[in-house]
Amino acid sequence: MDYDKFIFCLEAVNDVEKESATDVLEHLEQLAFQQHIDSIYKTCDTIEGLEESLNALLYDDHNFKNYEIIYLIMQGEENNICLNGYYYSLEEIAELFDGKMRGKVIHFANAKILDLTEDEAQYFLDITGARAISGYGEAAYHKVTSTALDKLFFSLCQDEDDVIEIVEELHQKQYALCKLLDFRLYY
Repeated sequence: MDYDKFIFCLEAVNDVEKESATDVLEHLEQLAFQQHIDSIYKTCDTIEGLEESLNALLYDDHNFKNYEIIYLIMQGEENNICLNGYYYSLEEIAELFDGKMRGKVIHFANAKILDLTEDEAQYFLDITGARAISGYGEAAYHKVTSTALDKLFFSLCQDEDDVIEIVEELHQKQYALCKLLDFRLYY
């Protein structure tokens, strides 16, 4: 089945000049071959690089409306991300993309714990226009990354628009992993 919803993946790296195939890129390629879910993969090492990559997607890609998921693989804690040793709050990130993520699901891999208060989550959603923000309450647990759960989540997002239904089905299919990594969705 061909889908018209895509994933935009942005991974934080130490140096964008050094090219290397990461596990994330390999898993996105598997998604494309096995489930026909297309994606764009980019790396960034600064806040300017993050902004530039998302602006290029917003303004230069004519299929932007088809990118349902913005997949972020970045270090950080609670309500911040870390790029090259500098911390940025999700409030700062929200303000960078004021109104530009309308209808998107912003999903964080478990490289970063996502622990937002109700007010922080609502602020992010209101400012960006995103439909939901999701991630995990546990970082890589004994080297268990969220990749398998991320792939299932992305697949479910292809077939279902209701985020509550998606989360319920995710828990039905992978309850133990959802609990182990503490999957979270704010909408």
